[in-house]
Amino acid sequence: MLKGFRDFILRGNVVDLAVGIVIGAAFTAVVNALVSSFITPLIAAIGGKQDFSSLYFTLNGSQFKYGVFINAVFAFLIVAAVLYFLVVVPVDRMLRRFFPAKLDAPKRDCPECLSSIPAAASRCSFCTAQVDPTA
Repeated sequence: MLKGFRDFILRGNVVDLAVGIVIGAAFTAVVNALVSSFITPLIAAIGGKQDFSSLYFTLNGSQFKYGVFINAVFAFLIVAAVLYFLVVVPVDRMLRRFFPAKLDAPKRDCPECLSSIPAAASRCSFCTAQVDPTA
């Protein structure tokens, strides 16, 4: 029983997942610091207001704080934009520069889920259906 647990813990994908979660948490702190220190004040300097949490309306004595929701939506959009333009785009350009053949490999549609998969694939990475590889 302990041997099985040890094998499970030391399996590559479990360790990779743990490392990914730790790196993701650390990276989240960096992105949030960038957004709160530079991006949000820049938007406030242009737009005039950066905190909508005081906005609410009252209905039958209940307070609906829609400003908190607006803050959360803006924070999400800002973080997503920062991640896209400062991480995804540069990494994609770097991968295309150093590994052009791998990224531009011929594609085809999976017959089960219609997702785009590599032509040489024998299993769909989206729905895991068995597919016949093409030459």
